[in-house]
Amino acid sequence: MPERTDAQRAAPRGKGPAMRQYAGNRVGLAIVGGTLLGLGMYAWLRGHGRFFDLPATAKVLPAQTRRVLADEPWPLWVLALSFLLLSLVSLRWLLLSLGWGRRGARNGTGTAMLFVGLKGVEGLGRSAVRVTENGLRVTLTCPSTADVGAVVSKLDHDIVGRIRREVSDDDAGAVVRLHVRR
Repeated sequence: MPERTDAQRAAPRGKGPAMRQYAGNRVGLAIVGGTLLGLGMYAWLRGHGRFFDLPATAKVLPAQTRRVLADEPWPLWVLALSFLLLSLVSLRWLLLSLGWGRRGARNGTGTAMLFVGLKGVEGLGRSAVRVTENGLRVTLTCPSTADVGAVVSKLDHDIVGRIRREVSDDDAGAVVRLHVRR
């Protein structure tokens, strides 16, 4: 395997072709949301007798299924609750993929500086530097084989200070979140 250049090491991972993941999230959410919305509208219109020329008493379910549901109504409540939970999870997924709930704005310069400062650590994963009103938020993921003590020492003594001086006020605070994956 060829050795990576300094420019390749400094480039934040997750940019370029991997950015399509976010578009895929949004397309997937749109499909799931549209399907659930369509099914919900159909059920509502059908239940109120407003679906084209079909009468409200038209049969949708087989006779045996109707009898079971008439005798024991709790499966419908379980189904309704599960659809409600599915819609809440989908809403949370959508809001997170749109960036709501995240504090601050991403800073590419800070992320690049983070990778340059940690260029000796192999296998670095996701990383981000966000500038917030309270200071910096640095997020970094490294493999379990990495020397976590050395990474923390580099972050504490050198890298975070440089990033802070470059992208925000030198007196601003910084929160560093380091995740070690197995």
